[in-house]
Amino acid sequence: MNQLSTNWPPSDSRDRGGPAQPLLTVNVLRKYFPIRGGALGRVRAKVHAVDGVSFTVQKGETLGIVGESGCGKSTVARLLMRLMAPDGGEQIFDGDEVAAQGGISVRDLRRQVQMVFQDSASSLNPRMPVQGSVAFGPMALGKPKAEAMALARELLGKVGLNPVLFGGRYPHELSGGQKQRVNIARALALSPRLLILDEAVSALDKSVEAQVLNLLQLLKRDMGLTYLFISHDLGVVRWISDRVMVMYLGEVVEIGPSEQIYADAKHPYTRALLASKPSMNPDERREEPPVTGDPPNPVNPPAGCRFHTRCPHAEAVCSARAPQLGSNGAAAHLAACHMQEPASGHSGAVRH
Repeated sequence: MNQLSTNWPPSDSRDRGGPAQPLLTVNVLRKYFPIRGGALGRVRAKVHAVDGVSFTVQKGETLGIVGESGCGKSTVARLLMRLMAPDGGEQIFDGDEVAAQGGISVRDLRRQVQMVFQDSASSLNPRMPVQGSVAFGPMALGKPKAEAMALARELLGKVGLNPVLFGGRYPHELSGGQKQRVNIARALALSPRLLILDEAVSALDKSVEAQVLNLLQLLKRDMGLTYLFISHDLGVVRWISDRVMVMYLGEVVEIGPSEQIYADAKHPYTRALLASKPSMNPDERREEPPVTGDPPNPVNPPAGCRFHTRCPHAEAVCSARAPQLGSNGAAAHLAACHMQEPASGHSGAVRH
């Protein structure tokens, strides 16, 4: 694998808060999608896609986000990139509020935060050689074409693609893994500090997936990156993540260090999610589903804990009052469950 020139990564004067300050802080982020109907197209209802999500991402860490389809993972990623405008909440990047007076603009945010999408094929311009795709971002921000092309060649080498062999090829001439490597190189072209990876390896076969995951780990180490890693693959998330955030129906139900969550999950939904992994031992094959029933309608989510309609431990307090996730620092293991609150009134509440 080729190495970048000695001036890479560039010195970053943007890091003003020091290592103790979170790179990203999200407070009560919300996004509702309107459902229109009738002759006048009036709003009849709203889909609660992201409903009060709060979390932090520390500098240099990988935060994994897991949850079943439709829980709001990808919507969170697009809100953080401001590919869609949030309906409420606060987003703070290294101490500066995004799109606020005196804060950081969306344009400046996108120079420091980049995203790798799930579909590697549709993410690239089919009429542009891959070297041009990587160089396009720097050129759009004013870098001379010759310098941008030189940077693109360096980055293609960094992600394991010989620029002499691959730089002039078009996306249809590359495999899925090679196209995803190009997308990673393109995301790195603006020297980002945070990389959002939305199902970035889910469409790859396992051998190529392992290569891309190893590449991501090397890039993180060599370039001082921070990752927000979204995936359905619980094994991959455990391997690559320092902390894991579990989402259900637009809310965060559990967050904490990766090994703690996988070894001792606190929320019933997290335990059901982990139990859904197929066992490699035929003698330990699960006969009963870990959770029954369908997720509630996000247009009209249930009151209280949103998982209580499917939870085997549900009691009256679960439908009467929503549990709180709480906040006890970046290393805390937290779960939004009444069984984790000593004074909640749930018969199974932990006692301290």
